[in-house]
Amino acid sequence: MSTPRFVSLPPGVRRTTVETSRGPFAVLEALPGSGMPDRCPALLVPGLTGSKEDFLAVLETLAASGRRVVAIDMRGQYETLGPDDESAYTRAALGADIAALLSALGPGPVHLVGHSFGGLVCREAVLAGARPASFTVMSSGPGAVGGPAAARARALRDAIPELGMAQIWELSLEPDYLGRGIQREIVAFLKARTLGNSEKGLARMADEILTAPDRVDELAKHCADTGLRVLVIYGEDDDAWDPRAQAAMAERLNAPKVVIPGAAHSPAWDAPETTAAALLALWSDSERTLK
Repeated sequence: MSTPRFVSLPPGVRRTTVETSRGPFAVLEALPGSGMPDRCPALLVPGLTGSKEDFLAVLETLAASGRRVVAIDMRGQYETLGPDDESAYTRAALGADIAALLSALGPGPVHLVGHSFGGLVCREAVLAGARPASFTVMSSGPGAVGGPAAARARALRDAIPELGMAQIWELSLEPDYLGRGIQREIVAFLKARTLGNSEKGLARMADEILTAPDRVDELAKHCADTGLRVLVIYGEDDDAWDPRAQAAMAERLNAPKVVIPGAAHSPAWDAPETTAAALLALWSDSERTLK
């Protein structure tokens, strides 16, 4: 779970809702200082236990390039409502949500960034026919998560039906945050986000990250056929997917990779300026191709 350094909104960023053919989504929307975007917009998708606030540190910089930048809560996350039907939280169903969001932010092409589990979800959208301006896979892997990250996801999945998120917060998460000296304001946000999640949705998404197949070869063929530009970006100390697995994925995709020094699983917080620069470089290059 990412831990933000601040929760106040930067200049030019506001909380709002994006209406789509698949329902409304809570978002953070950033606009350039002029208020008039003149370049392709971008859609930022968080991971399993994350939210739109995972991108707070990069929104202002990204929007300053002349873009509308939208970070979302996926269905059932934090401030986006979701049903109790677990089938609404499969990778394919969430990918359909992303496709609907890309359409809503159009009509032109939209840059797509998927962090962690969000990367797997966005891949589903692309392979199902969505056509973003570019696709960035951030701190995500070729398939199911493994190692300690898998153990954490499995523990979360199995504990939710037994304890519920309120008890998980009280017994485990809150003591950990307070013991680490996290500011009270940040802890209050983390509590609201944790308890705002759909429990059935979170449990199903945890199962989805544990069972995701390797679809890298399919994505590579899709990119070769369509010309879609892909970037693989991750922290050198990522503790979810092994950085070596992410490097190998980039090779299989014939895609550039950016390794963020000193960053772990949340480069948008660990190194926001470096992360934003890498995204903007891809976006600008992709737009030259689109022209």
